[in-house]
Amino acid sequence: MNTEKGSKINQLLQSQPQGVVFLASWLSLNGYSLDLQKRYRKSNWLQSIGTGAMIRTGDPITYEGALYALQQQNNSNIHPGGKTALSLLGKSHYLELQTKKVSLFGGKGENLPSWFQNYDWGAEMNYYQTGFLPKTLGLTQIEYKNFTLQVSNAIRALLECLYLAPKYQDLYECFEIMEGLNNLRPKEVQKLLEACNSLKAKRLFLLLADKAGHSWLNHVDMNNIDLGTGKRSIVKGGVYVSKYKITVNKELSLNDE
Repeated sequence: MNTEKGSKINQLLQSQPQGVVFLASWLSLNGYSLDLQKRYRKSNWLQSIGTGAMIRTGDPITYEGALYALQQQNNSNIHPGGKTALSLLGKSHYLELQTKKVSLFGGKGENLPSWFQNYDWGAEMNYYQTGFLPKTLGLTQIEYKNFTLQVSNAIRALLECLYLAPKYQDLYECFEIMEGLNNLRPKEVQKLLEACNSLKAKRLFLLLADKAGHSWLNHVDMNNIDLGTGKRSIVKGGVYVSKYKITVNKELSLNDE
C-alpha cells in the first residue's frame, strides 16, 4: 500500500471512536467509494457485519456502537428508551444480566437496518416505532465508553415504559421506577406531557407521580395537559381512579378512591 492509500485508511480509522460501526453510505459520502471499501475489506482493514455496515477488523462491537453510527453517521433518532435508557442513565438496575433485553425507540417510518436486526448483539433487541412523542424531545447525551450516545432522559424513558404497559411492560414496575424519580424538573415534565399524544401514558404518568407523592407534581400545570375525555381501562377487575379517569391495579389506586 502506498503512502497516499495508507494515509487515507489511517485517516478513516482515526475519524471514528473505537468500538463503533462504519456505515457504507457514510463512507461513500466522505470520499470512500464502494470499490475502495471493498479493497479495505480485502486488505483486512475493515470487516463486514452485514450489508451496508463494517467495523475495524477484530474490533469488539456492541449495540451501543451500532447506535452511535446510526445517530452520528445517518442522523437517525433511533435511541435506547424505556428501562434500557434508565439503566444507561444510572437510574435503575432493571436490566437483568442473564436475560438481557434492550428497548429501542424510533419515529414512525424509521426502520432499523437489516444488518442491525440480523447481528447477534448478545441481547434481545426490541424495537418500537412510534410517534407518541416528538422525535428529539426529551433526549439527552451520555458518555458511553469513548463516545457519546443519545438516550431518552428519565421522563421520556418512563413515558416510553408506560406507553408499552401493560402488554410489554409491568405497570407496578413502572411505579417502582417513578418512586425513584423524586428530583424531576417540573418544566421538563410539563414539556413532555404537553407534547405527548398518548392519553394512556399521560394519565398513568400523573397517577403514578401522585401515588408516589412527588412534590414536583405540584408545579405542573394540569390545565395545559390534554388528558382527553372518557374512561380508560388498563386492567380487568382493577380499581377506577376518577381523578385520572383510568382503571388500574388495586395497589396503584389513590388512597382517596
